[in-house]
Amino acid sequence: MGQKKIAALLLTMAVIATTLSVVHPATPVHAASDITIDLNSTKQSIRGFGGMNHPLWISDLTDSQRTTAFGNGDGQMGLSILRIHVDENSSNWSRELATAKRAGELGATVFASPWNPPSSMTEVVNGQKRLRYNQYAAYANHLNSFVSYMKQNGVDLYAISVQNEPDYAAEWTAWTPQEMLNFMRSNAGSIQTRVIAPESFQYRKTMSDPILNDSQALANMDILGAHLYGTQLSAFPYPLFKQKGQGKELWMTEVYTESQNDADAWPLALDVAYNIHNSMVEAEFNAYVWWYIRRSYGLLKENGQISKRGYAMTHFSKFIRPGAVRVDATKNPTSDVYVSSYKSGQNLVTVVVNRSSSAKTLSLGINGGSVASMTKYTTSGSKSLKNDGTISASNGGFSLSLDGQSVTTFVGALGGTAPTATPVPPTATRTATAVPTATRTAVPGTATPVVPTATPAAPTATPAGPTSTPLAGTGCQVTYTVNQWGTGFTADVTIKNTGSTAINGWALAWTFSGDQQISGAWNATISPTSGSVVASNMSYNAAIAPGGSASFGFQATYSGTNATPAFTLNGTPCS
Repeated sequence: MGQKKIAALLLTMAVIATTLSVVHPATPVHAASDITIDLNSTKQSIRGFGGMNHPLWISDLTDSQRTTAFGNGDGQMGLSILRIHVDENSSNWSRELATAKRAGELGATVFASPWNPPSSMTEVVNGQKRLRYNQYAAYANHLNSFVSYMKQNGVDLYAISVQNEPDYAAEWTAWTPQEMLNFMRSNAGSIQTRVIAPESFQYRKTMSDPILNDSQALANMDILGAHLYGTQLSAFPYPLFKQKGQGKELWMTEVYTESQNDADAWPLALDVAYNIHNSMVEAEFNAYVWWYIRRSYGLLKENGQISKRGYAMTHFSKFIRPGAVRVDATKNPTSDVYVSSYKSGQNLVTVVVNRSSSAKTLSLGINGGSVASMTKYTTSGSKSLKNDGTISASNGGFSLSLDGQSVTTFVGALGGTAPTATPVPPTATRTATAVPTATRTAVPGTATPVVPTATPAAPTATPAGPTSTPLAGTGCQVTYTVNQWGTGFTADVTIKNTGSTAINGWALAWTFSGDQQISGAWNATISPTSGSVVASNMSYNAAIAPGGSASFGFQATYSGTNATPAFTLNGTPCS
């Protein structure tokens, strides 16, 4: 192209640009933001953030530690949920009162989880403690008694769980998915507060799908509770709950991340903030509850001081108050940076986790509202919820500076007024924003529990072991899926009958390649727990039809290699 043609083209473009600027003088032009917050796109409501107190296993929190954990002033965490233990022995219930009462006074929601029913209600089946089928109604009464006891002593429980980790149960009572479904369908409606189930240790959908797919069981469940031990990120979303769980809440009720037993180890403690981010954004939980509040690896250290892990939690708990609503935000604007945003009262709260060792600077824009300035709080290797000053909007947006390996919370008042630097603690009285209970078969608050007399139609006898008959003329296929962390792992095992005849009773054998030690199993009995082992069916999954399958799993520790073993089913090698 000749120079004269180039000059003419440039002149024409300049004239067009000038004309456009004259015709549209009031249209602002903004560069695209790295992070966009859409205040009009609302997600889940937030019940709160909290932790567990277990005075039967470790010493109770002191009064000072209770205030540090549940207060929301300077130097306090602002936790808004307390989880407590339902002991099988009612003589121990008084030990839960002091911390539960103080947490309630400071505005926290209190709920409870049992590890075991009273021993008179249980039996041992294939080495696992089980609730006797003819004791389901009595067990519901036991839970009601705990609810009543706490209320009479000044603690109004928000909810109670049916069972802590029924699918782990190495040291406590085990429940199969069918047993949990039976109880939820026939007995949970008599419980005189909100009901949490199933509290799977690994957010196993096999434990909760049956409840969601059963209209009566679902009506009797108010909160779907889950733990996240070894749960893969891909398993965080729960489409079936979004489809069928309208009017219910979804809570993460226990987890702790790898700690090396040091709650101040950084950037290891940053994993707490990343786990909370994924729980809010990917899983869309309404509540997030840590394991021990005070422990060497806890939110508070043994001396009662807030740990680095605690500060990571505080970036959420202190500013995102009960009743807040998550709003849409660019969740992963650049490598190793994760963003979530919330409308909490009159404030817009945005939490940014930077897992990169490099500092980052990102632009942020807001749709559907305005914020004039934001106060910045940072936790990093050298900072602990440090007030890093105020940043002001420029052309309707913000420039966010992030320290390397940090979690940063930006708090700004919606509508352009100055932000509230320290959120006001909630009142001790619960507001009327609880999960609706109109669909429950029992009316909460009645004086006398109405316990159904019907019990699941199942035998109380110990299930018979497999006959281990050879697989004549048949075949098998085994799928072995491992979720691994640190020195621990869980394995999901599925046996598929690829033959043309039914399998009636099975024993799956394999030999570990290293020093794996099994600590717990579900849907099978495994013996021995190391070396060459055999997994045998339970009574309810002994038969596998042609083309059908049976699944079980286990949790174990290991060191060295953790290779997939070779399997034989009733003496026949499997592919």
